[in-house]
Amino acid sequence: MKLFIIAAILAVAAAAPSSYKPEYKPPTYSAPAYSAPAYKDNKYADINITSQSDERSLDGSSQWSYAQSDYTTREESQVQKKMQGVKYDSYGKATYEDVMGNTNKGSSYWVSPEGEKFTLTWVADEGGFQPKGDHLPVAPVHEYELPVAPVHEYELPVAPALPYKRTGAGY
Repeated sequence: MKLFIIAAILAVAAAAPSSYKPEYKPPTYSAPAYSAPAYKDNKYADINITSQSDERSLDGSSQWSYAQSDYTTREESQVQKKMQGVKYDSYGKATYEDVMGNTNKGSSYWVSPEGEKFTLTWVADEGGFQPKGDHLPVAPVHEYELPVAPVHEYELPVAPALPYKRTGAGY
């Protein structure tokens, strides 16, 4: 019975409204003793974007481009198409079937700080990423004949022919 009375008193005390209202005062901070330096990038201050476009279609295709005052340009287009690809089911089994994929193509042009002009074009499709440019390294061409493994000509031994007899049930 005492436990019931104590529980009832605690319930009434917890349900009673409280008149305590804390006063919150936000902290005040003094101004820093130093002046923060203003960020200014003077290295590229004279370069501006002279043209820019971005077009997106409902069929998933898009194209965008930009040009800058230092003659740097970039353009890229993307088209969705069906390709032969790998599709995995919920058990991890791979099947080859038609899947939707993106094919991209584009180009970039820029001038190096030394004044050298660069042009890069690329295509990215089911054949992978294929960049082209005069500044890209090219694999060396072999100018010598590759050695050929020698061919051995010899006769294989043949097992002697034995007489054939039918054996088994019914003979």
